[in-house]
Amino acid sequence: MNTARIFLIGYRGTGKSTVGQALASRLGWRFLDADAELEADAQTSITQIFATEGESGFRDRESAMLGQLAILSQTVIATGGGVILRPANRERLHTHGFTVWLTATPETCWERMQTDPTTGQRRPNLTTMGGLEEVRNLLAIREPLYRAVAHATFDTEADSPETLAAAILEAWAAHAVP
Repeated sequence: MNTARIFLIGYRGTGKSTVGQALASRLGWRFLDADAELEADAQTSITQIFATEGESGFRDRESAMLGQLAILSQTVIATGGGVILRPANRERLHTHGFTVWLTATPETCWERMQTDPTTGQRRPNLTTMGGLEEVRNLLAIREPLYRAVAHATFDTEADSPETLAAAILEAWAAHAVP
């Protein structure tokens, strides 16, 4: 495992961007949101990519972006929630950085998504059911994949982003020691 970068994985609404910014600030590293980088590269929104290229086209772009980000040093990277769906991405996350799985209940994820003004504009429903039921179903499918990739796991339900950043930093430092 390379400890020159930290990947944050987890479902939408678990706090990857918020915690990632706090963590990068503590480390004096840069913070990058993989979805924002993908949108900038594509010059369009994830919702539009899904509409024109389907989920497969989006996942291809997501994998390519992860490949670009996985070679950067001194970077905290918040990944998209579904990046762990492809085996090659899971391998890259596990070997190219310290990977932290941020967790929250489906209800908390859904609530946070509802209060994020960019969610509706940038993130499409991934199934026909949408809503809290979609969150529950997708989390059930993805949890084993997140678990398999993560070097550390942190629940984001109660602690502040700063407290979580400090705890992640401690876990990262323990893994970085030869």
